[in-house]
Amino acid sequence: MTEAELIEIARQTMVVMLKISAPPLLAGLAIGLVISLFQAVTQIQEATLTFVPKVLTVFLVLLLALPFMMHTLMDFTRSLMDRMVAGG
Repeated sequence: MTEAELIEIARQTMVVMLKISAPPLLAGLAIGLVISLFQAVTQIQEATLTFVPKVLTVFLVLLLALPFMMHTLMDFTRSLMDRMVAGG
């Protein structure tokens, strides 16, 4: 395996990692922003107020995005296995 192939695999790994982690992270970011705006408007400074909605939102997004995430990860794994078979 050449250096260029290793760099390409590392690049693909980073892209897959971003694809898989983006839905729950963006959902957590969005709900955190909404709750922060709500806290700023109402001047409620309770730290635990953000915890439950974020956890529920991230859990819901994980359930909804799981097929996409599994498909992405399986495609990446198949491509790695194909490279291993072709290389050895």
